[in-house]
Amino acid sequence: MSSRLVTREECEDARERIEDVVHRTPLDTSQTFAEMSGAASVGLKLENVQRTGSFKIRGAYNTMAQLSDEEREVGVISSSAGNHAQGVALAGQLLDIETTIVVPEVTPAAKIEATRGYGAEVVVEGDIYERSYEYAVERAEETGETFVHPFDDEAIIAGQGTIGLELLEQYPEIDTVLVAIGGGGLISGIGTVLEAHDPDIRVVGVQPEGASHAKPSLEGDAIHELEDVDTVAEGIADTRLLETTFANAREVVDDVVSVSDREIAAAVTLLAERAKTVVESAGAAPLAAAISEGADLDLEDEHVGVVISGGNVNLTEHAELSRTGLHELERYVEARLAVAGWPTTVGSVVETVESEGAELDVLERARRGSVDEPNRVPVTVGLEGSGKEHLKGVLESLSDLEGVSVVERSLE
Repeated sequence: MSSRLVTREECEDARERIEDVVHRTPLDTSQTFAEMSGAASVGLKLENVQRTGSFKIRGAYNTMAQLSDEEREVGVISSSAGNHAQGVALAGQLLDIETTIVVPEVTPAAKIEATRGYGAEVVVEGDIYERSYEYAVERAEETGETFVHPFDDEAIIAGQGTIGLELLEQYPEIDTVLVAIGGGGLISGIGTVLEAHDPDIRVVGVQPEGASHAKPSLEGDAIHELEDVDTVAEGIADTRLLETTFANAREVVDDVVSVSDREIAAAVTLLAERAKTVVESAGAAPLAAAISEGADLDLEDEHVGVVISGGNVNLTEHAELSRTGLHELERYVEARLAVAGWPTTVGSVVETVESEGAELDVLERARRGSVDEPNRVPVTVGLEGSGKEHLKGVLESLSDLEGVSVVERSLE
């Protein structure tokens, strides 16, 4: 790969190329998130409602639409465990190009079926993504198929940069934009457009703490590679930038901050609750940075664009993330009760929770342990409330019930 810088003009050309294919996704302003972050306003750029559920179709189509007739005839191959796979597959379907996607063994069946649904051949190869990538590159060299990289390519970057063009039109007052960084293609494209328009617009990258390679790379002016990654945000769980994205990012990215997985889960929860939108963990990372004190971002009185990059998450995972998010927001508590008079006393527990204005999420008889009294039945409850003090009050009311005592609680 070269390290040539992408230009705004290339991003504008990309928009003309893809405008009849991609959605011009909405910009949803949120007073709630503005208040939580201290910003004058917050605008959510909702790429989770893009075709295929993420921004990836922009770069994939822009790249594949520029292939020669000969390259189209031979076909395209790529590697991905998620959103890029579906973007390449849909682009191939629209352009009548045969596509092959190599995925690792850990790829969820639902994502494989979604990719096949767009007409791609899916090859399962390798225990981790790096093995799948290596296999795809080797096969491309053997067959002559064109390898479409997930991020380290000028045409991919230019395609993703079309989001920046839309941001300027939909949110012209923007002062700062927050963008997730995995391999760096998305922020390189958006940053290119915003930097060319107004160098004073701050471009801030966001990474999970367990995959935070970009900040040391940009500060040290050399690509920093992680030995491994550990994060719930698998969509941005890359180990490093590559040559093209590094060259572009260091010219247009002003800062990089990191957020914890628990902060990301809280953002997923709040997006569902307040913005009524389903977002995957990687897509929620920029909002997590906006509302997190730990990210140390001074957004006071600024107009802040938050790129919500994708929404491809299964419902079970989303439910688990949301529950973790409620814990992080101190709006959920798990408690172990010791109950006399089972099961009749359970009715009093339910009535008390309801009278206190809380939601009873879980109520089940627990397995008896060594700490449990022989004449009491151990019961586990999960309660959702408006905040820490509210939940403390609910637990106090439960402990006041005859025949009920609170043995353990997750809320301190």
